Amino acid sequence: MASSSSSCSRVFLLLLVTFLNFLYISSAKRSPFSMSFPLTSTSLSHNSSSKALFLSSLVANYSHQNTNAKNVPRVGVVPSLNYKSTFKYSMALIITLPIGTPPQNQQMVLDTGSQLSWIQCHKKIPKIPPPTTSFDPSLSSSFSVLPCSHPLCKPRIPDFTLPTSCDQNRLCHYSYFYADGTLAEGNLVREKITFSRSRSTPPLILGCTTESDEAEGILGMNLGRFSFASQAKIQKFSYCVPVRQGSHAVKPTGTFYLGQNPNSRTFRYVDLLTFPQSQRMPNLDPLAYTVGMVGIKIGGKKLNISARVFRPNAGGSGQTIVDSGTEYTFLVEEAYNKVREEIVRLVGPKLKKGYVFGDALDMCFDSKHPMEIGRLIGDMTLQFQNGVEILINKERMLDEVEGGIHCVGIGRSESLGIASNIIGNFHQQNLWVEFDLRNRRVGFGKGECNGY
Repeated sequence: MASSSSSCSRVFLLLLVTFLNFLYISSAKRSPFSMSFPLTSTSLSHNSSSKALFLSSLVANYSHQNTNAKNVPRVGVVPSLNYKSTFKYSMALIITLPIGTPPQNQQMVLDTGSQLSWIQCHKKIPKIPPPTTSFDPSLSSSFSVLPCSHPLCKPRIPDFTLPTSCDQNRLCHYSYFYADGTLAEGNLVREKITFSRSRSTPPLILGCTTESDEAEGILGMNLGRFSFASQAKIQKFSYCVPVRQGSHAVKPTGTFYLGQNPNSRTFRYVDLLTFPQSQRMPNLDPLAYTVGMVGIKIGGKKLNISARVFRPNAGGSGQTIVDSGTEYTFLVEEAYNKVREEIVRLVGPKLKKGYVFGDALDMCFDSKHPMEIGRLIGDMTLQFQNGVEILINKERMLDEVEGGIHCVGIGRSESLGIASNIIGNFHQQNLWVEFDLRNRRVGFGKGECNGY
């Protein structure tokens, strides 16, 4: 039988270990970690021209935050990390992620406008070598396919544009449509993002796509529960889109932060609009980054546009989305008509009659001196709640779309088949944009983004 003093010592030791374990778990809950990856901007394939215009796309950040004791890493508390990286900008931002075990580098379009992340998985066909950028599931020890019995693989799941189904092998099959009509389909799988031998995400739900027109995958970063941002528990990310000069062949370098941004003290924030699940609106995307826009000024003149056209109506039409991946800005009919009316008043005789680029941009000019037209139009200001504004300098009003033709980078939303206002990356040049997911807000700040 143990002595009384020995028993007291054991009790004290047990209490001490329990207390330290509690501190460890609490610390882990407060200590997410973030990883960063280089971003490369590239023109998409020729078949992707419409996608380059319309497909939404954003950032890559890996952050892991423990939410209960059983998920605490055995190796100890991971300190909070902040990283900075660069990206090249032209039309779409392409990130390369190390996926699988051991990792295979995969190119993915950063897309804040969609939820499901997917990678290109090649089919093994005799005598036909697979694309060098595709993922080979047979080489990854952490890869698994969701069976039809998985709860996610049930009909009428609202997180996907088409219901999931069972394929002939009793595996979970999905189909995913984008605004431009692009279809991606394949199997739902679980796979890790492996950053190093000691750091990787838990297995995340991804799409393993075998049928797609695109060479790259998609990194879904919207507010949906199956987006990469949600599954990896990203808390904050920001970027500064550089100014592109004329030809898209020249790809300037911008800056991307995961976690804290040293420039954020200069940012001004607008809250994300939230919509209760009970509020069913057929034309609303509740998973988008929706902000309260209130007006537009051109050349210092505030246009006569009611603020109501920038907010969702009873059917959900009119929400305003901040999207790093959609190239240009798109406005609903009432707002677009007022903008076009003012552009026509200022430079109407110089418009290229009958010309529409990409079925979307129709305020175009056949001019060798676009700066002159920009000066005639003047600066444009997008106005938001809380007095927050995005100033678009006159030098960035027009974009060269082809052969010396320049267009105002604003199109009609109906050309996308949607009823939303979308602020694209073209009008985010020389601007810090921060997505603060923890506080559900978006921040904007002036920046000289080239060369950061």
